[in-house]
Amino acid sequence: MAKSQNSIIPIQRVESKILLIRGQKVIIDSDLAALYGVTTKRLNEQVKRNIERFPTDFMFQLNISDRDEVVANCDHLQKLKFSSTLPYAFTEHGAIMAASVLNSPQAIQTSIFVVRAFARLHQLLGPYKELAKKLNELEDKLQIHDKQIITLIDAIRLLMPAPEQKPKEPFGFHCKTKKYD
Repeated sequence: MAKSQNSIIPIQRVESKILLIRGQKVIIDSDLAALYGVTTKRLNEQVKRNIERFPTDFMFQLNISDRDEVVANCDHLQKLKFSSTLPYAFTEHGAIMAASVLNSPQAIQTSIFVVRAFARLHQLLGPYKELAKKLNELEDKLQIHDKQIITLIDAIRLLMPAPEQKPKEPFGFHCKTKKYD
């Protein structure tokens, strides 16, 4: 069985469609539909028919500010700016579930590339998560040290003698008298 050129999708092409929205790596419905070789309308119809397979950790609908940010940052998604409906974002699990509800040969084959692309991103971002964790720990230590230094400075100030105060000058109008010899 010969495969057409469109049926093989490089992982890099899939990776370029993965966005970070609300702290989650997702693919927008129009990009996922294009990868699976269907229209966005068909993808969303199948998802709605099988909505019980798509909990919120598999798929969520973008709000207006999410959509505007995506449109501003992704040139290929400019058409979403004028869409009357807000797009859906599919997580890794949601993208795989979408392939199962579409049940087309291209969707099933492409879902393998989607899984590999998400797995590769997990591998690439793994060391950064560890670095972020260490930076947070360091920041916490610095905040504790800052508080301890302030407490130490306050204690030293309490031990220091009070500065001598100058006598206050008299208040009001005063004449200086000259002494004559």
